Amino acid sequence: MKTAVNTVRVLFLALFLFLLRSGKMNLWLILFGVSLLLALFFGRVFCGYVCPMHTLMIPTEWLARKFNWQTKKKPDWLSSGVVAWVGLILSVAVMIYAKRVLKRDIPILLFWIALAVLVTLRYRPEVFHNLLCPFGVLQRVFGRPARFSQMVTPEGCIGCTKCVQVCPAEAVRMKVDNKALITPGACLQCTSCTQVCPTKTIKYQSIHVKPAERVNA
Repeated sequence: MKTAVNTVRVLFLALFLFLLRSGKMNLWLILFGVSLLLALFFGRVFCGYVCPMHTLMIPTEWLARKFNWQTKKKPDWLSSGVVAWVGLILSVAVMIYAKRVLKRDIPILLFWIALAVLVTLRYRPEVFHNLLCPFGVLQRVFGRPARFSQMVTPEGCIGCTKCVQVCPAEAVRMKVDNKALITPGACLQCTSCTQVCPTKTIKYQSIHVKPAERVNA
């Protein structure tokens, strides 16, 4: 699974670079817009598979952990999550201004990619995903009513917390009964939790399936 998921990410990263080089970033914006509609049903698949920021943050985090550059602390001034919305508004304003006044396209996404990498060198990925990413806040809003998501079958969960440790967006938490629970709107659908689950109890499925029915889902 890991190889297949990474291959998809690399292919989308290559597509992004191709569109950037050919000056057709409008097509990427259309792709993002379509992904918001898909998030209503299938969750934040764009974040987990398509987004170039997430794809580049994965090796960045590996490097940062290897050299012990990261800290688990989060900047207090980011805790409200308002910065991400401000970033979204400013990004849209800059793109509109550049298009209408300067008569040119500004690849604003490159700025956010660079910031994502720099932030991840110092902080855990959830800092950027949850508190800084201007595109993630939209995906989170549209992903809340998703009908499908990575879900935990409580009967199979042994409370090992491995899924909590690898989640890049803090979408997994432990309940009082020591069973893992995934919040669909926060989940990037990246399958990191699925890959490390020793009992294979985390699967992409309908969130409306009753817990007892998920065993054979």
